[in-house]
Amino acid sequence: MKYFLRLSYDGAPFSGWQIQKNAPSIQEELQRAFSLLLKEDIEITGCGRTDSGVNAINYIAHTEITPKIALSGKSRQQFLYKLNAILPKSIKVFGLYRMHPEAHARFDAVSRTYRYFLTTEPSPFDTRFTWYFKCRDLDIEAMNKAARYFIGTQDFSSLQKVGSDVTSPICTVTEASWKKAPLPAPFARESKGKRYVYTVTANRFLRNMVRAMVGSLLEVGVHKKEPEWIAEMLKEKNRCSAGASVPGEALFLCDVKYPYPIR
Repeated sequence: MKYFLRLSYDGAPFSGWQIQKNAPSIQEELQRAFSLLLKEDIEITGCGRTDSGVNAINYIAHTEITPKIALSGKSRQQFLYKLNAILPKSIKVFGLYRMHPEAHARFDAVSRTYRYFLTTEPSPFDTRFTWYFKCRDLDIEAMNKAARYFIGTQDFSSLQKVGSDVTSPICTVTEASWKKAPLPAPFARESKGKRYVYTVTANRFLRNMVRAMVGSLLEVGVHKKEPEWIAEMLKEKNRCSAGASVPGEALFLCDVKYPYPIR
């Protein structure tokens, strides 16, 4: 039986989603917990890779479970309770859904949305999942003008990690924009409104692509580059042409869309 999992994780303790030799991964922890609970070898397939330290909310994965194990209603809730008791606190599965046999968490996804959080003013309440970028001010208007050059179907080789083993560098970006993102109400006065979030949605992403996007847009935000430079940089198809990659701890995979409901 095919099941989709909906989960969230803090990426800090892990070297990314995918199983690796001599390094902890989210995929490995999930397979270990499922196999221990179900007393059979279980494989988990994710909707995509996230890099070392990167976080996820509403991440989707799938697995196959022997038909003799019925997971529905109360038994499903009990299973999730036991599963989360086994998993490390940095991973939580909060949904398990029976799907049609051909459903695939990775190949069926039609879009993925990432968000990156940064602040230009350090705060003791805003350090864990937000990157402090030291500068007086950011030109958000210029950054949004630059971000529009990412929209559309094009070659994103300039933003891809060197040595990546992808079949194609072509991606279709449908959303790319910056907004102010103040701290939650109890800390709003302390933040002084200098916290920002970058949101980008695409059908697929290359390794390191979002972090390189943010680093490149910051070049525009501090007026080292003009917004039009983004278009020129993409045409060069050379990673050395783009900005530096920003740290992973402030990046979140926030949403994955499918052509069918998950429930």
